[in-house]
Amino acid sequence: MTNDTTSTKRLIRKGRIPGKTGFSPADIRLVDGVIDTIAAPGSLTPEDGETVLDADDGIVLPAFVDLHTHLDKGHITPRRPNPDGSFMGALNAVSADRVANWNAADVEARMEFALRCAYAHGTAAIRTHLDSAPPQHEISWPVFARKREEWAGRIELQATALCGPDHALDKALVEELARTVKTYGGSLGGAISVFDRAGEAIANLVDAAGRHGLDLDLHIDESGDTASRSLSILADRVIETGFSGRVLAGHCCSLAILAGEDAKATIARVAEAGIDIVSLPMCNLYLQDRRPEETPRWRGVTLLRELKAAGVAVSLASDNTRDPFYAYGDLDMLEVLRESVRIGHLDHPEDKLADWFSAVAAVPARTAGFAYGATLLAGAPADLVVTRARTPGELFSRPQSDRTVIRAGKVVSAKLPDYRELDTLLGVTP
Repeated sequence: MTNDTTSTKRLIRKGRIPGKTGFSPADIRLVDGVIDTIAAPGSLTPEDGETVLDADDGIVLPAFVDLHTHLDKGHITPRRPNPDGSFMGALNAVSADRVANWNAADVEARMEFALRCAYAHGTAAIRTHLDSAPPQHEISWPVFARKREEWAGRIELQATALCGPDHALDKALVEELARTVKTYGGSLGGAISVFDRAGEAIANLVDAAGRHGLDLDLHIDESGDTASRSLSILADRVIETGFSGRVLAGHCCSLAILAGEDAKATIARVAEAGIDIVSLPMCNLYLQDRRPEETPRWRGVTLLRELKAAGVAVSLASDNTRDPFYAYGDLDMLEVLRESVRIGHLDHPEDKLADWFSAVAAVPARTAGFAYGATLLAGAPADLVVTRARTPGELFSRPQSDRTVIRAGKVVSAKLPDYRELDTLLGVTP
């Protein structure tokens, strides 16, 4: 991965930047790794020693923030595919692969590959969940800490300990995970959906996070079952305990099929509790309502618009990448945004579309508390993605493989790694 070092000053001319109600034409001057000036197009003239990039009316975005990924699972599908595409098929396949293969070298190699993909696409910050059921937590967390240090300055990394509902019922185990997370500067998480003892599992996680001063990041209601009400239980527990850390709930699929008043009441409670939401549209579309030989009847995506209208911070993220939970993906947040717009019908009204761009940038940056803020403002880091697309229609019609990624004011020349690099590790070839 090499970077352009030709100039510490760069002028991006005739760009278009997203805002609350649309796209604004702008010239952008970058100086010494930060955004120096944003001005009306044509108002900035090149200065001595300044490199000029003519955006030619192309959309310019802040480098992306991916709030919910699974770097430890990534790219295992070639050696451990999901046998039927179902959620349980994914769960069992990952469990078998973890037991058989997830030593430190395996996890690290796949993490490194995934991070190279994300960096080449223009991502500047990532939060990953780490499967943390013992003894895996003693393997994956030190690997993550090493990757976080190695990638500092390129991708800001956070991690969350992920455990299943059965593990969340074990107070001693939750306490051990909380101590591990505290040691490595992460957050505490778990996966809770349709479950008779969901309240007990959530209470254990909230209480442990409170004792250790940790933030919470949970997989919640990743199900199409209207009996799955873990989001409401979580909101109630946060309010009742006065939990003061950040709380993020991912997926929340079953919220989308609750009856109208039930959904409204849940959303109001989520807003009252100050819980942020991250939706994973591509993975949810892939897994939810999958039945043998039948066409799915719903999209699996939570109530994005309704949550946002209630004042809840809503982010969009990648989730799984080429693993049994989602067989595709490349940690490309522009793909995530494009598919989310299509899946969630976010393209209308047109004057509100540009505001959804913040769901892969400033909103998840605030939710996670990243140092990187993912904003296009004077004084912000000069971490940008410049596209040739002039309109959302052009942006979402092509992969934008000719995008220009700028980090610290310099053009990044990193290329996507070849899947062939993983053949020996995975023990397979096509």
